Amino acid sequence: MTLAYFSHPDCRAHFMGRGHPECPERLDAINDHLIATGLADALDAREPPLATDEQLQRAHSGLHVAGLRAAMAPLAHSGEQVQIDPDTSAGPGSWQAALRAAGAAVAATDAVIDGSAQTAFCAVRPPGHHATREAAMGFCFFNNVVVAARHALDVRGIERVAVIDFDVHHGNGTEDIVAGDERMLMASFFQHPLYPYSGAVPKGENMVNVPLPPYARGAQAREAIEQMWLPRLHDFKPQMLFISAGFDAHREDELGQMGLVEDDYAWITQQLVVVADKHARGRIVSCLEGGYNLGALARSVAAHLRVLGGLD
Repeated sequence: MTLAYFSHPDCRAHFMGRGHPECPERLDAINDHLIATGLADALDAREPPLATDEQLQRAHSGLHVAGLRAAMAPLAHSGEQVQIDPDTSAGPGSWQAALRAAGAAVAATDAVIDGSAQTAFCAVRPPGHHATREAAMGFCFFNNVVVAARHALDVRGIERVAVIDFDVHHGNGTEDIVAGDERMLMASFFQHPLYPYSGAVPKGENMVNVPLPPYARGAQAREAIEQMWLPRLHDFKPQMLFISAGFDAHREDELGQMGLVEDDYAWITQQLVVVADKHARGRIVSCLEGGYNLGALARSVAAHLRVLGGLD
């Protein structure tokens, strides 16, 4: 089984200020751990292209894309830092990084559909799942996973896709874009209440939202997945799966208060592999979202990749 691994140095050039948790060192930690454990040698490393306006506008309005370009692209020459929302800023490398992150998700989708890879993981930043159709927020500029999922549907002829989100924070941006699109099923769990303080009431019938309380551990997440996600996923029969892979529900991550560990992420990934093998020819594209304790992030990504690539 070929696991394509998409990343690019541009994604490290995005910087939101000293001490910000969504930092370039996140990718360094993942890369270093993969090398140290030998996993890097088992991955098919690929460099992604930049996303095009046409690709971005399958998930976002033209006004959103144009507005971010006007705010962010000049920073590469001015060297300035611009605040986009209270949690999110852009600097000289941010525009290129955002285009590269979305471009990686699209390239991964093509690779999996074309058969040059069975599964793919995008080790990219900035993340995407808080970006709504019209706004950047919560460290996110473009919704990488939805850009990719809509590419699969609108360009590549896939008829049904599932979007899975296991970040500790609710993927409000993904829900904003996906709600009501009958070609898409979104299944997620998240800590509630917690930023962005949404998700308890789904916006559409194609949403499987599972709010979990603070200090919930892996057993509660597994039970929710077995009882709520899996029946809907099997009924929906997705032809491709997209994962918003956030690892900040880990017990060592201070941006949430949940208690998952590496074995939980491996178990979750295995359940999704089973769904993909049954309904989607094994096709999965996973994109990095949260995860801010560097050690826990690196170990959790490795656990995810071992299962995703059949490397155990």
